[in-house]
Amino acid sequence: MFGELEGTGFQVLDSRFYDCLTGHGRVERLWTGSRWAEGPVWFAAGRYLLVSDIPNNRLLRWDETDGSMSEFRSPSNCSNGNTVDLEGRLITCEHMSRRVTRTEHDGTIKIVADQYLGKKLNSPNDVVVKSDGSIWFTDPTYGILSDYEGARSKPEQKGCYVYRVDAGLKDMTAVATDFIKPNGLAFNCDETALFISDTGLSHQHNGPKHIRKITVEEDGKSLGKSSVFADCNSGLFDGFRFDTEDRLWTSAGDGVHCFDPDGTLIGKIIIPEIVANVCFGGKNLNRLFIAGTTSIYSAFLAVNGQSLLK
Repeated sequence: MFGELEGTGFQVLDSRFYDCLTGHGRVERLWTGSRWAEGPVWFAAGRYLLVSDIPNNRLLRWDETDGSMSEFRSPSNCSNGNTVDLEGRLITCEHMSRRVTRTEHDGTIKIVADQYLGKKLNSPNDVVVKSDGSIWFTDPTYGILSDYEGARSKPEQKGCYVYRVDAGLKDMTAVATDFIKPNGLAFNCDETALFISDTGLSHQHNGPKHIRKITVEEDGKSLGKSSVFADCNSGLFDGFRFDTEDRLWTSAGDGVHCFDPDGTLIGKIIIPEIVANVCFGGKNLNRLFIAGTTSIYSAFLAVNGQSLLK
């Protein structure tokens, strides 16, 4: 039977979605009190989740051991997307400072990127680390359009690009320059493709509201053929993650959408507010953490998330 499973928050659109569900799992609200929650990232060693609250200019820390929420960093330069690198260090996109940073193990902050061709970046949005240690991030203008999620400023770049920084932080290239508003991004499991959402509809009539699949070339550094993987039927896609079977779990206007690798929308997790991003966490990476507008939610699943630590 397809449709919403009463009392769980899960909506089955294709029988394949049943394989993702535990049978009695349900959506839980873990905490509320943010203005625009974004960029969840799981730290297994400490059993905690970090999440950005962009307008409130802070990074929050939810502790799995006692369910408490505290401030991890305030101010956070209006942090947005976060991830971990191969050494378990925090990588963060910052709107206010228009840069990507790495938090070292001793707590010091190192700049990964803050300019391209001698000009300031727009406002780095989301970030992912590849298995070779390179850092890939999107750079739309959301953080400089107003003072709400950053600081109103004029863009210095000619467009909104996607960038790659090598593991040594010495070489930076623009790997995609044909997006309107590049947003969330993630590699599939074997890193043969990079998926990137374009939320251009937010500021352009009839603009894109889809996720594109782009082939990663054999050099592992450049991108090739591009195609639309999925269009959003509720609001806009933002951040997303893959599970170990290459199903894509993405944020949307009505919650979380789950796509089979063939591009079929097989199910949804209905959330009562706009979702901006998700990540897998917990001991077995079988808990999906969901950053809603004002709240953090989670749901245990019968699938496991792709590990960000290759």
